[in-house]
Amino acid sequence: MDRYQELLKKTAVAGQEQLLRFWNELSDAEREELAAQIEAIDFSVMANLIREYVLNKPKTEIPDDLGPAPYFPLVPRDAEQAALYKRAIERGVELLKAGKVSCLTVAGGQGTRLGFDGPKGTYPIGPVTGRPLFRYFAESIRRAGEKFGRPLTWYIMTSLLNREATEKFFLENNFFGLKPEQVFFFTQGTMPACGYDGKLLLATKSSLSLSPDGHGGTLLALRRSGALDRMAKEGVDYLSYFQVDNPLVPVVSPLFLGLHDLENSEMSAIMLAKTGPFEKLGNFCVTKGRLEIIEYSDLPAELAESRNPDGSLRFIAGSPAIHMISRSFIEHLTAGGSLKLPWHRADKKVPYVDEQGNPVKPESPNAVKLESFIFDAMPLAKRTMVLEGERRSIFAPTKNPTGVDSVESCREMLIDRDARRLEAAGVKIPRTADGKVDAKIELSPLAVFDDEDAVAYVKAHGLTEIARGAELCLE
Repeated sequence: MDRYQELLKKTAVAGQEQLLRFWNELSDAEREELAAQIEAIDFSVMANLIREYVLNKPKTEIPDDLGPAPYFPLVPRDAEQAALYKRAIERGVELLKAGKVSCLTVAGGQGTRLGFDGPKGTYPIGPVTGRPLFRYFAESIRRAGEKFGRPLTWYIMTSLLNREATEKFFLENNFFGLKPEQVFFFTQGTMPACGYDGKLLLATKSSLSLSPDGHGGTLLALRRSGALDRMAKEGVDYLSYFQVDNPLVPVVSPLFLGLHDLENSEMSAIMLAKTGPFEKLGNFCVTKGRLEIIEYSDLPAELAESRNPDGSLRFIAGSPAIHMISRSFIEHLTAGGSLKLPWHRADKKVPYVDEQGNPVKPESPNAVKLESFIFDAMPLAKRTMVLEGERRSIFAPTKNPTGVDSVESCREMLIDRDARRLEAAGVKIPRTADGKVDAKIELSPLAVFDDEDAVAYVKAHGLTEIARGAELCLE
């Protein structure tokens, strides 16, 4: 049986033989491309997904026992908890010094929403220097390695779309001072887009319409790329997970890491106190004794608006997608080379070629893309832990050009964080009548990793005051 007949048999059984409609028009290279994509699909699994998520639109069932998740507060409640936090910081530092930690960044997106042509991680976000997002993280990772005496390996998940451009960017910038072997690139998996009739779409005559399989695919991609094997060989037990669009996030936090370890947690999360009942953050909840994140769009209004006797929101804990994950947990979840997380349906406008091979760019949603989310692994963990974070110090997502969660708001928050660090170290900071910093300040992550570094920097440079209206980067 020749290649075409094998593919026809495979697709016909699944009712997807339209994928071979243009086979006779393709070159050998194009046939190879299409064949490889078709052979990568488990059509028996795909048929179930189409039936469950495409032909039917699943509804999120809210459990009767759903309640707000417990968490460790930002400020310790009592002396006993304060002692625990102190012990956790010490344990976190110990683990960092022992080389037990690596960083993991999800960086598969493009800067399209920002009006930027290129991987989002290459976007120039620095308020003064235009320091790219990747550089912020790279320099923070370098400084953390210096501070704790052990270089950290940085695992970066790209997409098929931006892998080449991302690697080129690092090469052109000499890995921002990191050793090339400290940076491990790996590629996110993909899922085929499916029309509302249950038929998989062709993007071109020789290629399926493929899209990233969601940040939940990170865990399986770590195994398939050999990253887990490398971690085991290097003795790395924990991964500090964050997304590429949030330059305010600490690349490692001794307190968060230490609590994760002391609590024997397999997957931990940072939570932020929500600004209101309908803020667009996932909600940390508990059902049947398991931690879950319920998306903001799925939590019923009566629960979202419910309040405690003191007037505070019951479901106060929102997720900024910052996690600590144990390597052993990822190994367990991906044993056998598969990962069973629930899928989430997204209705999208997906360009495709029609039956005559003409390109079509739809003006309204015409297809379903399926994604898995990394937070859906939390209910599968034996033990979890949630720690409250300070929003102004750890969360400044860069999703839009202006407005909420934007380039503008991110730069303002970076300036504000750096100004607070200098102020706490004794530097006089100019402020407007409403308390905003009246200068553009950018602290190099290579010089200042945390508040302790800021004190040392101010002392070493004899810094006492920032001039009103100044624009300066302190390297």
